[in-house]
Amino acid sequence: MKLVLTEFVSLDGVSQGPGSPTEDTSDDFTQGGWLVPYLDELFVRRTSEWLQLADGLLFGRRTYEAFARDWPQITDPDDPYTERMNSLPKYVVTNSITEGTWHPTTVLRGDPIRTVGEIKTQPGRELQIHGSARLGNALLAAGLVDALRLVVAPAVIGSGRRLIDHPSGTVGLRLVDHEVTPQGLVLLQYEAAGAAPVAEYEGVTAFV
Repeated sequence: MKLVLTEFVSLDGVSQGPGSPTEDTSDDFTQGGWLVPYLDELFVRRTSEWLQLADGLLFGRRTYEAFARDWPQITDPDDPYTERMNSLPKYVVTNSITEGTWHPTTVLRGDPIRTVGEIKTQPGRELQIHGSARLGNALLAAGLVDALRLVVAPAVIGSGRRLIDHPSGTVGLRLVDHEVTPQGLVLLQYEAAGAAPVAEYEGVTAFV
């Protein structure tokens, strides 16, 4: 399976608590819900299409427990995400719990680089990381992430956990698709492209 990191971020890179003021208040974060004012029909359609590509969902423990608490309570038959979120195989990287409550769940104990690498060898389309920025950051730094899908909100939050604190080495990305929704969300799709290249600026004529 291809490992795809799907994240909602602000212009200053914050990924914490996009959906609600109470979604994630850890570390005294009080600015949650910053994505919601910009949601629109195109956002819903496109993110639903992305979810249809998943054959599994991958989480860190904190995001898993929040999703396991909330998603089974959503019973609206017209919600475009609910059936897929609740029925897809779920994998949680943790050494602090032994079994999941959101079925079907597999707990991945031990070194996440090894365990996630083993899951990637299984047949299937996409193993998608939703939320779980710390896990996504670690897997990106380890070279296991094949693609990124980012929804960038036109807001500066100023505090909160950021998606990429910084990987241990450079990461190059190749933009493969981009789109702007009517409410101003920027949808970006990247493929991983090895280490980020560097060069020395030699004047405008070098690029024309």
